[in-house]
Parts: sequence; structure tokens; C-alpha cells
Amino acid sequence: MSFVRRTTTVLAAATAITAGLALPALAHVSINPGTAEQGGFSKVAFRVPNERDDASTVKVEVSFPTDHPLAFVSVKPVPGWSVKVTEGKLPKPVKTEYGDLKEAVTKVVWSGGKIGKGEFQEFEVSMGQLPTDTDQLAFPTTQTYSGGEVVKWADAPKADGSEAEHPAPTLKLTPATASDSHHSGSPSAAASAPAASASADGMAPSVSKVAAGSSSDGTARLLGGAGLVVGVIGIVVAILALRRRPS
Repeated sequence: MSFVRRTTTVLAAATAITAGLALPALAHVSINPGTAEQGGFSKVAFRVPNERDDASTVKVEVSFPTDHPLAFVSVKPVPGWSVKVTEGKLPKPVKTEYGDLKEAVTKVVWSGGKIGKGEFQEFEVSMGQLPTDTDQLAFPTTQTYSGGEVVKWADAPKADGSEAEHPAPTLKLTPATASDSHHSGSPSAAASAPAASASADGMAPSVSKVAAGSSSDGTARLLGGAGLVVGVIGIVVAILALRRRPS
């Protein structure tokens, strides 16, 4: 009986540690991939996990920066969801290689669908031209649940560098590589429909996975491996306890 109690305690502790390590990987809304090159165009996905057991996510609203506006924005249809792209006047015109930009996309809202318990959804956006005078773009996001709860993912990083409670999805911008320094690139979808503002209703929806190897996926795999190691350690401890049991 003493052996059984010791084994149960060890396995329970290992399970708790494993769960504690794995949960933070899906703790907040994120943007994937998390980095892009300055001056170019990029396709990103806003990854939205549902964190409630008793409610579904029914609306996602992403605010776009107005201090570093994006001249071209287009969205990919998501099955079961309608999308509304809102344009607005900028506080002041921004000079771009296409001329002075006076209006730009300020908000994209997805609604009408459902993200259930234990699920997540990715909302893809093609956008550019990314600015060259900043190293990051923040996209404050509002998540609405079927029960009426509203969660705002809009916190800036803390002064000590640690993550805020509800961090805003942030795209890190890196200097363009030498091969790309002589051209800014051209988006296949966004260039043909700059600042798309029509609803995606009625369009044939299709969804493709975000490129594998994103930082979030890598973190999840690392944490999963750590949990497996903890479980193995628990089994070894249990076997040693059995061998030491008095005859």
C-alpha cells in the first residue's frame, strides 16, 4: 500500500507539471509567423484559441496601426465566417512609394462563425508594404464569446520585458536581406485589390495551414517534449521505490 501511495503521488505530480507546462502555449491570440522583413509584403495568420469551457468565440476584431498604415490589405475567406474590412482617414498623410497615403485599413472583423471548446481558428491576411522605420507592428485584438464576454488583447510589453497579461499580437520587423534590398516586392493578392473592403460572403472559402515551423508551434513541441521527460522521470522513481520495498 505504501508503494501504491508513493507511485500515485509521483504520477499525479508529473501530470500536474506536464499540464502546467503545456497550457501557456495556447494562452493568447498570436500572429503567425511572428516576423517579417521591412519594406516587403507578408501573409500572416491571426491565431485565435478558445479559452472557455462554457462558451464559443463568435467574433474577432483586429485593429490595424494608423501610425504605420499599410497601403495594401486583403483577407482570405474562412468557411463559416463573414468578414468586414473597414477603411478610415489617417490622422495625417503618410508618404509611400505609391504617393501620399491618406486612408488605410483600420479594422478587420470576422463574425458569424464559431470556435468551440478546445479549438482554435486562423484568420489569414495579406498586407504590405511593411514600414522600414519601426521594428514592430502591434495589432490589438478583441475576442467576443457567445456568452457576451469580451476579452481585449491589447496590452503592450511590460517595462521589465516580461509578457503582459493580455498581450497584443505583434509582428516583429527585421531589416531586409541583401537580395531584397533593391526591391520591395509585390503581393499577388493584395496588389490586385488594395485595401480590400468588401465582405467575403459568397466567395468560395478555403483555408490553408500557416507555414510550419512558426515560433508558437516550436514552443509547443518543446514543452510537449519537456512534459514527456517529466513523465519518464516519474516512472523511474516509481520503479526505484518498488525495488526498495522491504521483503
